[in-house]
Amino acid sequence: MSGWSIPRRRTRTALFSAIGLAAASAGLWAGLGGTSAASTTATVPTPDHTVVVVFENHAYNQVIGSSSAPYINSLKSGGANLTQSFGVTHPSQPNYLQLFSGSNQGVTDDSCYTPGFSSAPNLGSELIAAGKTWGSYNETLPSQGSTTCSSGKYARKHNPWFAFSNVPTSSAKTMAQFPTDFTTLPQVSFVVPNLCSDMHDCSVSTGDTWLKNNLKAYADWAKTHNSLLVVTFDEDNRLAGNKIPTVLYGQQVIPGSSSSTTYNHYNVLRTIEDMYGTTHAGQAANASDITGIWAS
Repeated sequence: MSGWSIPRRRTRTALFSAIGLAAASAGLWAGLGGTSAASTTATVPTPDHTVVVVFENHAYNQVIGSSSAPYINSLKSGGANLTQSFGVTHPSQPNYLQLFSGSNQGVTDDSCYTPGFSSAPNLGSELIAAGKTWGSYNETLPSQGSTTCSSGKYARKHNPWFAFSNVPTSSAKTMAQFPTDFTTLPQVSFVVPNLCSDMHDCSVSTGDTWLKNNLKAYADWAKTHNSLLVVTFDEDNRLAGNKIPTVLYGQQVIPGSSSSTTYNHYNVLRTIEDMYGTTHAGQAANASDITGIWAS
């Protein structure tokens, strides 16, 4: 009997070790799946304020590395650059809706829709439901809450919040109402330049200068006040596979970082949703967070 006792103990030990290793491996692979909300939200920070600025119709290589965009490239150098960032479709209007709500809401062109035609979940409605604050600042908007289709260089097709009955029109303000006391900003806001400032009708240099003149003070403040600036584009120039510039800048962004992971508007939406603990709208529910660029 004593001759068998040591091998039996060794066999049991080896068996239990193998079982433990298998269980640990299973747990590891389950974790890598990233299927739970907790596993994704743990990877992104919670900025006090997030401002998203959307420009128009330029491909990645027309802006990143271009001498015509010194300010955007300074944000890239001091923040994070997404080197494989993409629009979802063409033309403009569906992309804005996808960035804001994870769906084009059946809109496939730039035509003027009836305001408030959709009650689908979107970033604005989700933030409001979660007790967070939301707003937009729209250059050349005739007046706060105006639902006009166009006015001079203003185009509503670039302002997707007007499509939704669950987002108060009063939350759409003019660019003149963008505060100088950044602590009074909503927790999340979008800034939309007009058709010249957004590079649609005017040059990359014009848009870059507009960004510096209007958002540099906020960007500098964000760097020391746990806040975030996101600069992105709706779509490319139809010549680069819809690859667009997307740059993130702020205190929680690793300076000089980059990610070569393929991201699109749904990933940007999902990341902001997870920053503020909201539900997920449309295709954002199936998207991953932007990772690998955060300081903590």
